[in-house]
Amino acid sequence: MNRIKANLLTFIFFLSGICMAQVSDDLMLYRKGFKNISGDNTVSVTSYEKNGAHYVYAGGVGNIDAYSLDKDGILTPISNHELHMQKGPARGMVADNINGTDFLFVANKYGNVIETFKILNTGSLERVSLVEDTDTTHLGTAITLQVIHMKNSSYLFVGGLEETPGLSCFKIQSDGKLTHVQSMKDDDNIHTDGIIGMYTTKINGKTFLYTGGFQDNGVSSFRVYDNGKFKNINNISDNDTDSYLTGAYPVTGVTFGDTNYVIVGHRHHKYYDPTTNFIKRKNFTYHGDGVSVFKVNKKGALIPHFVLKDNDDTKLAGQTRIEVVSASDTQAVLAVGTRDHASIQLLNINKEGMLKPTSYLETGYSIYYGLKSHKIDEKNFLIAGSNQFDLKKIVSYEVSPKINRNGKVLRHIVNLRYKADATKQQIKEAEEAFVNLKNEIPEITYIEWGINDSEEGASKDFTHTFTLTFDDEHGREIYLFHKAHLDLVSKVGPIIADVFVMDYWTTTN
Repeated sequence: MNRIKANLLTFIFFLSGICMAQVSDDLMLYRKGFKNISGDNTVSVTSYEKNGAHYVYAGGVGNIDAYSLDKDGILTPISNHELHMQKGPARGMVADNINGTDFLFVANKYGNVIETFKILNTGSLERVSLVEDTDTTHLGTAITLQVIHMKNSSYLFVGGLEETPGLSCFKIQSDGKLTHVQSMKDDDNIHTDGIIGMYTTKINGKTFLYTGGFQDNGVSSFRVYDNGKFKNINNISDNDTDSYLTGAYPVTGVTFGDTNYVIVGHRHHKYYDPTTNFIKRKNFTYHGDGVSVFKVNKKGALIPHFVLKDNDDTKLAGQTRIEVVSASDTQAVLAVGTRDHASIQLLNINKEGMLKPTSYLETGYSIYYGLKSHKIDEKNFLIAGSNQFDLKKIVSYEVSPKINRNGKVLRHIVNLRYKADATKQQIKEAEEAFVNLKNEIPEITYIEWGINDSEEGASKDFTHTFTLTFDDEHGREIYLFHKAHLDLVSKVGPIIADVFVMDYWTTTN
């Protein structure tokens, strides 16, 4: 009997391994919903669980928006909060529990301050602290924050883009206030000029912090001590042959057993206007886009390990955020948000530290740091936003097994009911604008429309139907967030009494 049980358990674990491989190797993003934001754009996104409830915070210029997130990935607005001096945008937002109290820490980029908000039981925010920049704390245009919990205290590390860049550490008090511990000025050796990504891990009880230097074109490792002090361990710079660190941007990592990897993306300087002085080092060499993997040795130092290069089958140009979606003992799923490819690329990393692309979704908008993974029960979600001032949306996706759409096309049906006071001319212009979307958005493969001719009495006063056809999910996403579509919604919205939308997949025959 025991042998039968053992064989049964082995078989169950075998099946579990198959399911794990299938799920992680064949995933796709499926949009669950989107909401408006009150800020001018969504530069940063973070999430937090408090007392079993799940919250999302979107930071843009002037404001932070708070939302609840339910088990189906639906966002519901809760409140919005004005940033100090209505500046911003809110960058590097991170939520954490400090001695029993939940806080949201925010880098107010052009306000040159770090703001601390208490997270209330409703998910709303209450500001409890402001720390202004000084000549020695390197908080000017702060953009990246990282909380590190040590044995007796918790610390907030701050990095950013400025004329005198560097890395700073503050002790977090129980009331959310910050006390300066140490600042390290950038120099020719360390990569702290433009810290847009930070990651921390522990090795044999020791804590290490890793930073990317956007302007420095490299990555650095630091040892962090129990008192919050830190020192540089090693630094790796870009080169003109096989390194992909020009414009080092997102930094994250994964651990498999005793093996630690740091993963670094970049938005190459070629994507910036060369006539401006924003890029300090203009003698860069472009040799492609890629995601770099570094292995961490026992001393916390980084060792180049693997590079996944962008190609025609991947969307890795202009990486601005890399999120760990899920992880097991043998592999992890990563999501790479891109500004220049305007996509979210899913990758697998195995325990050998090798990256493999799986799938991607063309979002229809550029992602600029605003990407956050969040898990509710067994569901994995991604929350995304954009730096585009004309979008003003935050979007939720579920990461789940890919659905086979081979041989099918997508029909998108929009039914409209106009207001009683809408004029014939207004309706005619709305019709023409809707049909003209085909000329503005090439991803629409076909469009047809008509005026209701049913006499069954079940039309509920809807008069116009527009049917759009897309070849795949990418086309629908690009259409939904395309400027031409958003402009149409803004233009005809005032004369629309109601709208009813349905999508379905069908064979082309």
